[in-house]
Amino acid sequence: MPLGIVMKGIGGFYYIKSSSHGIIECKARGIFRKDDIIPLPGDKVSFSIVDTDKNTGIIEEILPRTSELVRPAVANVTQLVVVVAVRSPQPDFLLLDKMLITASLKNIKPIILFNKIDQGTKQDIERIKKVYENTGYNMFFLCAKSQEGFNDLMEILMDNITVFAGQSGVGKSTILNRLAGSVVMETGAVSDKIERGRHTTRHAELFELSNGGLVVDTPGFSSFELTGIELCDLEVHYPEFLNHLGGCRFNGCSHINEPDCVVKEAVQNGYIDSERYERFVHFYSLLKKQKDQRYRK
Repeated sequence: MPLGIVMKGIGGFYYIKSSSHGIIECKARGIFRKDDIIPLPGDKVSFSIVDTDKNTGIIEEILPRTSELVRPAVANVTQLVVVVAVRSPQPDFLLLDKMLITASLKNIKPIILFNKIDQGTKQDIERIKKVYENTGYNMFFLCAKSQEGFNDLMEILMDNITVFAGQSGVGKSTILNRLAGSVVMETGAVSDKIERGRHTTRHAELFELSNGGLVVDTPGFSSFELTGIELCDLEVHYPEFLNHLGGCRFNGCSHINEPDCVVKEAVQNGYIDSERYERFVHFYSLLKKQKDQRYRK
């Protein structure tokens, strides 16, 4: 049975890219609806051909997912590229850290992409680098208008399924439009078949790059709340904390009010950025409130 990847789903039709059959328009078997399973862009599926002339088929099986995002609804994402403007708008580091935590929680590789380097000073860029220099996150600096840094970006997108995210105005659309110039996938067959959906709400869609990477073309998300994370687990989603965990005086140290805390000591000694630490305290407080509210019910 042939295999393929869901590139887009709309109106109950799913467009599967297969090396053996090109783009196939498929419907999903009723058992998926019965089990409340919806095929998502990025899903690897097996399918059967129903009509060879019309190139239509049926999705027979959805292979196990390695990751899943709810918004945008997409499966098997391997990378989350968080786009931040060096200036205009000013970087929203609170949103950035939320997204980094979410990527860690979902087992997705996070990448920080600082755009609009032409609008910032050398001091702006050095300040940003310093905040995240001890995190181990990959950081890239880009000018979408001049395409400076695009070769490096294309390299990290190779052979990955990547979602772009970030606050409004940081240049996500410009970056995606630049990347779209590298599309080699035949889209004509898809465009004709999905005309019915052109005036409906946009859904997540994959497009293929010349180097084999897949990028999620989506309305995106610019704000969201931390969900699905336990209070006691927040610390492990801060990579710069990991070398210091286990050395605190008290087991279960929150790294906020307790004495003899090695994490707070690392902040004081400059091993952990103080602003990153302050945002950790902010998130910890929010998660604690959520936990307290659950127990009151």
